[in-house]
Amino acid sequence: MLISWGANRLESLLDARSSESELGSSPAVTLPEAVARLARALDALEAAAGARLERDADYGEADAELQRMNADRSRLAQELDGSEARAERLAEANKEVSRRLVTAMETIRAVLDR
Repeated sequence: MLISWGANRLESLLDARSSESELGSSPAVTLPEAVARLARALDALEAAAGARLERDADYGEADAELQRMNADRSRLAQELDGSEARAERLAEANKEVSRRLVTAMETIRAVLDR
């Protein structure tokens, strides 16, 4: 990636500069250590950025699934309302049929009792 290339380029530039430098041996020892630390930090940053991108993709998938579930819930709620209304109409029809049967049975008894 670009970060890796940048770290490698920086390391090579600093190595070249340290060999040409008039600084002495002590700073030249710490400079490669600093470059190595920077390279490790850049690698860690790159790994963290990759993990974040994966996590964001997972959140996007979860959000899409949540939207699908909400749509299903809404559809099921509408179907349930329709079923409840139909059950209520059937219960009313059942009561009416029962009432008429009772009336018919009473009429038949009255006719038979005469």
